[in-house]
Amino acid sequence: MELYRVTVDIQDINDNSPVFPKSQIEQEISELAVLGARFPLESAIDPDVGVNTLQKYTLQPTDHFKLNVQNGDDGSKTVEMVLHSPLDREKKNHHNLILTAFDGGKPQRSTTVQININVLDGNDNAPVFSQSSYRTSVVENAPKSTVVTRVSATDADESSHGIQYYFEHTSSTVKALFSIDADSGEVKVIGDIDYEKHKQFKIKVKAKDHGGLTDSSDIIIDIIDVNDNTPKITIMSFSSAVSEDAAPGTVIAMINIQDLDSGDNSKITCSIDLNSPFKIISSLTNYYNLLTYSELDREQTGEYNITITAVDGGNPPFSSKVILNLKISDVNDHTPQFEQESYTAFIAENNPPSTTILTVKAVDLDWGPNAKVSYFIIDGDLNGASLTSYISINSESGVIYAEKSFDYEQLKSFKMQVKAQDGGSPPLSNNMTVNIVIQDQNDNAPQVLYPVQTGASVVAEIVPRAAEVGYLVTKVVAIDVDSGQNAWLSYKLQKATDRALFEVGLQNGEIRTVRQVTDKDAVKQKLTVVVQDNGQPSRSAVVSINVAVADSFPEVLSEFTDFMQGKQYDDNLTFYLILALAVVSLLFIVSIISIISVKIYRWRQNKLFYKSGSNLPVIPNYPPVYADGTLQHVYNYEMCGTTDSRMSDMKFVRPYSQNTLVSQSRMGTVQRVKKEQEDDDLTLEQKPPNADWRFPPNQRPGPSGQHRFHTLQQRWTPYEKSRAGAHPDEAGASAGVIAGTRPWPNPPTEAEQFQAMMVAANVSEATATLGPRYNPQYGPDYRQNVFIPGSTATLMANPQQQVPQQALPPPQALPPVEAPKAAQTPASKKKPTKKDKK
Repeated sequence: MELYRVTVDIQDINDNSPVFPKSQIEQEISELAVLGARFPLESAIDPDVGVNTLQKYTLQPTDHFKLNVQNGDDGSKTVEMVLHSPLDREKKNHHNLILTAFDGGKPQRSTTVQININVLDGNDNAPVFSQSSYRTSVVENAPKSTVVTRVSATDADESSHGIQYYFEHTSSTVKALFSIDADSGEVKVIGDIDYEKHKQFKIKVKAKDHGGLTDSSDIIIDIIDVNDNTPKITIMSFSSAVSEDAAPGTVIAMINIQDLDSGDNSKITCSIDLNSPFKIISSLTNYYNLLTYSELDREQTGEYNITITAVDGGNPPFSSKVILNLKISDVNDHTPQFEQESYTAFIAENNPPSTTILTVKAVDLDWGPNAKVSYFIIDGDLNGASLTSYISINSESGVIYAEKSFDYEQLKSFKMQVKAQDGGSPPLSNNMTVNIVIQDQNDNAPQVLYPVQTGASVVAEIVPRAAEVGYLVTKVVAIDVDSGQNAWLSYKLQKATDRALFEVGLQNGEIRTVRQVTDKDAVKQKLTVVVQDNGQPSRSAVVSINVAVADSFPEVLSEFTDFMQGKQYDDNLTFYLILALAVVSLLFIVSIISIISVKIYRWRQNKLFYKSGSNLPVIPNYPPVYADGTLQHVYNYEMCGTTDSRMSDMKFVRPYSQNTLVSQSRMGTVQRVKKEQEDDDLTLEQKPPNADWRFPPNQRPGPSGQHRFHTLQQRWTPYEKSRAGAHPDEAGASAGVIAGTRPWPNPPTEAEQFQAMMVAANVSEATATLGPRYNPQYGPDYRQNVFIPGSTATLMANPQQQVPQQALPPPQALPPVEAPKAAQTPASKKKPTKKDKK
């Protein structure tokens, strides 16, 4: 880059009109003012330049005043009115004039201001300044209230002490920085003066007496510069990155340094840090170039922080700094380097495809795309096939994979070339050799070469009966295609018809006799030899050897004719044993499943039944009729229990005479229960009531009885209702039937009939020993209250009392009904006779 200075001149156009500071000007002039007296006016301001700026003024009317325009050194114009005709207050005390300002542009622009003049009476002397102009200086940043200068004026009149001083036609900037005392004429600093903004001030001052006569003068104030500004550094152009192969003298940045001070305070010295491959030179005034002067290397230094310092010539000096961060861009000037000159990898044979063999790594000192390394295999030939069909490599990570399974017996090792290439333009690359060694695995079992195992014929080794100890019968020859320890073979005798007769060499496989052959030894000898390698895990092969202890070949032939048949028989026997075991196991599993299914079905049926019997009906109450000691109606009793009650014994009671034989009671009760449960709807004629059931009223149990009967649910069947109405005499023939643990929705099974028969027999035996109150000839007293264990409900014999259904508790487990023991009386204490026992 090069720097050139260009100056641009802006040409002005007449786009601004002259402007007066005020819209009206007020003047007070004495009627005694002499001809030729001057009265300054505020000048108009036009921001244009050249001919477009303010050019002339006109005044209307001109009866008493005319204009006097003066050109200043700086090109400004000062306008004042000059009295050329005397004033007479008595004739006219007020004059109105129009002042017009014109510029020189095309089209011409103008502006006007009205001047109002009041004519004062008396005072014939005007004040006069001691100097026509006052010149002074003040340093910038001077403290406030600093006295800059003092102006003074005198008046020939006696009242000269009445002179007033004030600024005339001043700008707002002057009024903000300076002030003048109206009585003393002292000019003071009231604002912050900055040399860099204003280097000089020209102020118009006016003196006026009490009669209205005035005089004017100029005050010129020069500002003295002070070193109060630091140099300002501006970066005009900067390349944040430069290539490491940039030639010396390459421009890095262009810098402009400005100091608003003047003189020595504005002289700048620019410098940078030492020991850096850069330098800074000045091209134009206040302009500097940052250059390279030596070669750059990104691999040594990737970036630079360049500090530029600018110092002015003031006392004390001011300085400023700026830091530029410069990055060195990379150039592909380095080739990838592998971490090792060569690699050696080991892989076991029979490896699965895509097995990782090893990882190669190359480093490129460049940066970015130039440092991105890709890996490739230099293709070659291996066993007549392409090398890439055996090996592949991940181009990004450098991981080498096996494309297929290796076989140590076919390929033991090979070499290949791996290329590492960067991403530069043009790319750089490097090659490296990889040695891959296949490790043997014990994947081959020993192969028996001798004796040859064939299924077509039987080969037997003949041992003469006169063989001595150590006689060599045969030798087992085997090989293993593996290598190393995997190929070390050992021989062991696994089975033998007579282990005390033969032995096998552990290392050589020789089968020898260990004792003298005798006549007792069997002619047919079968040996099984195991050949085992030394691998982990080891592999083995089994060879069967037939040995014949005989002296002639015909004898051998007759003994070995049934070898093949026995072998076939053994194979068939094994198959049948396995088949039988499978069938027995299947039948056992099916039986277990069937038993479990039946158990679950019965459990669910019982559960459904006990849920359906939760709401019990109310036991009906009938008025008793005991004219002849019997019940008027036939009752059918059913007992409903809980799920636990089926674990207890239930006793079915039917009243009979005490003299009735126990056997007859059992058979009658069982037959009656069986018939009633088989078909409730059939009309079954009941037997006439037993004469022993009726008993006189004086022997009936009274209300003093202390025994409580278990509450049973009472239910009338339609048949029993009809029988009770038609045959009242037979109403007492049945005191009731106590059903089992649940009602039978279906006819009872044979097992249930048998259970009912046994329970009824037990009840008949127990009732024979209950005593007078509980003897069957008396029967239960249904007029008494019936108490329900576990409940507050009481069943009354009163026909007016109704038993509420909600008084009955839900079914609970009822304890087994047991007959109470009879009281010990002298009659009962006698020794039972044989008849009683029977």
